[in-house]
Amino acid sequence: METGVVVVEKVGGRSTVSRCFSKYPLKFIIPRKVGPSKTDAVWIYSLTYGGGIVSGDCISCDFTIGDGCTTVLTTQASTKVYKSLGSKCSEQVLEARIGSDALLVVIPDPVTCFSTAKYSQKQIFRVVSDSSLVIVDWITSGRHESGEKWEFDLYKSINNIFLEGDRPLFLDTVLLERGSVATIAERMQDYQVIAMIILLGPKLTHLQNQVQEDVKRMMSEQLHPPSTALGRYKRKNPDHCLTKPSFIASCSVFGPKGIGLVVRIAAVTTGSVYKFLQHELASMEPLLGVSPYC
Repeated sequence: METGVVVVEKVGGRSTVSRCFSKYPLKFIIPRKVGPSKTDAVWIYSLTYGGGIVSGDCISCDFTIGDGCTTVLTTQASTKVYKSLGSKCSEQVLEARIGSDALLVVIPDPVTCFSTAKYSQKQIFRVVSDSSLVIVDWITSGRHESGEKWEFDLYKSINNIFLEGDRPLFLDTVLLERGSVATIAERMQDYQVIAMIILLGPKLTHLQNQVQEDVKRMMSEQLHPPSTALGRYKRKNPDHCLTKPSFIASCSVFGPKGIGLVVRIAAVTTGSVYKFLQHELASMEPLLGVSPYC
């Protein structure tokens, strides 16, 4: 049985939550209005009692976004995953159906796993040809103030998108697991945040183009060493090209006619990823009422 159920439908011409159910340890907060009154968007804040996910918790949510509706699913703070007791793994599952001409925006704060935590999440999205979808899925290395960096035992995140029922459109899994040969921290080196952003559908075509151009420019500036007026690389600092960039991003299109875009990020600081998200998603303000991550 689901821990939470939300149905959003058009009522009186506006996106409206027609059904909302949640039980311990999950709770939904739905503000009456976010942003200007003319904006047709429902905002839903998901939170857990105790401020985090406890060892052994199993949270399952089911969302239905009706035709023509706009819905934002977000959090009030990072999702904390507490230490694992024995072999118990905390789990979170989200299944969402997005209707015709509808938009679902999933923009949580990052997951932060405590030392020895075991956490697995699975998100399944079912769309039609003219649905639009934004997914931000990201994790930090842990509690820096406590000296914890990539000290959890397991983090697994699955994101699957199916088109017109059960036709696979995007299948992705991120797995970070403590190994016997090398720790997660050794494999991640200096990077403290990894993130994935998915932009899908006709309402996001302009945003997809903007993000691709911005990422191309950012990476060109970071990865290409400065050149002289003659076009040759300077040799005063031969190690320049070996300097590890503090923020790495890449883009790939997917789906028929490139209807989707996935952005992958590795960064040294959480703040740099927040700044990137704020800048790149700012143009969604007219659709959502306020700019994401502000």
